[in-house]
Amino acid sequence: MAVALVSCKKSESGSGDQAAQAAANEKTPLKEKGAAEAEVVEHYTKLVSATYLDAFAHAKTMQGAVNAFLAEPTAELMQKARDSWTAARLPYLQTEVFRFYEGPIDDEDGPEGLLNAWPMDEAYIDYVEGNASSGLVNNVGEFPKIDAALIESLNEKAGEANISCGYHAIEFLLWGQDLSAEGPGNRVHTDYTTADNASRRGDYLRAVTNLVVEKLEGLVAEWLPGNDNYRAEFLKLPSSKALEKIMTGMSMLSGFEMAAERLNVAYDTKAQEDEHSCFSDTTHNDMVYDLTGIHNVWTGSYGGLSGPGLQVLAQGLKPDLAGQLGSKIEESVAAAKAIPVPFDQAILGEDTAPGRMAILHTIETLEDQAELLVALAKEMGFGVPISEEEE
Repeated sequence: MAVALVSCKKSESGSGDQAAQAAANEKTPLKEKGAAEAEVVEHYTKLVSATYLDAFAHAKTMQGAVNAFLAEPTAELMQKARDSWTAARLPYLQTEVFRFYEGPIDDEDGPEGLLNAWPMDEAYIDYVEGNASSGLVNNVGEFPKIDAALIESLNEKAGEANISCGYHAIEFLLWGQDLSAEGPGNRVHTDYTTADNASRRGDYLRAVTNLVVEKLEGLVAEWLPGNDNYRAEFLKLPSSKALEKIMTGMSMLSGFEMAAERLNVAYDTKAQEDEHSCFSDTTHNDMVYDLTGIHNVWTGSYGGLSGPGLQVLAQGLKPDLAGQLGSKIEESVAAAKAIPVPFDQAILGEDTAPGRMAILHTIETLEDQAELLVALAKEMGFGVPISEEEE
């Protein structure tokens, strides 16, 4: 796997040839649309692979920081582990646009629910305010040994909020509950030294971090070039079917996941528990980098990788619509960046409060964006959903 990862990085780092091809594609006449579609689909697989590789690499760095902290639990090393978690989230969030079309991340056996499930009942994992003995960590009698197999088997076992693994489980174990309006959770490093069940808590944090790395490694393998994997199957699809999947990821992330689930619910309830990364107070990153993922697919770019994105087809097919959608995608990222930090304070107050107005503007921008994606898909000859009911 290590050799394959290095090889893939070298072959997909982006080049001047790709940029020149993208420019040429913008002028491709409609009679050659099939060839342009195939190029966009092929480049999309490169972009997916590069993004998952980055998410995996950052998760490995997080794993190293967590192991260093558990080997010597100090406040300084705990903060380094937290910083590594925050950094690891950024590339992963940009992979969420690859969801919603039954790809490797969320098909019948996909690991999405083991990586990013939320909102979670933190009392399912460890102690919370008012209940010092809650959670799997403290249930020695029923669960004498904590390991990755146990944690995975218990994920959402008795309900959607019973989340035992994934990024947000690690987040809770590093930060603890967020009980302050002034900042994130403030779990002390002594939870891993002298507190009750400290060693079990450490076993849990180590195992759940290893699980995230393992699941990401599996996703990397599914998108590597030259293998008998999902990427190979994806490239065998008719271009129109592959484009339908690509745009479904974009439309569902825009209209359903972001506008309706992650923003509108929190806007309506004003509840801290309804924000995505509530323990670390980094929900602003979730908003910005999820939408950056959509921007990546639209432009065909990620880091040093560049090539023909969806905008190439849109510009050749319907220039006015392409311009509107491109502007709206830029606007949605800017709108998310304008939401005041921390998010759990931005949702409070009257509807005229700056934070709430910024959140509502982002919701409305994403709804418009989703509708424009639906319109573009129609021009391409297929439909895409913007809610679960439409799938």
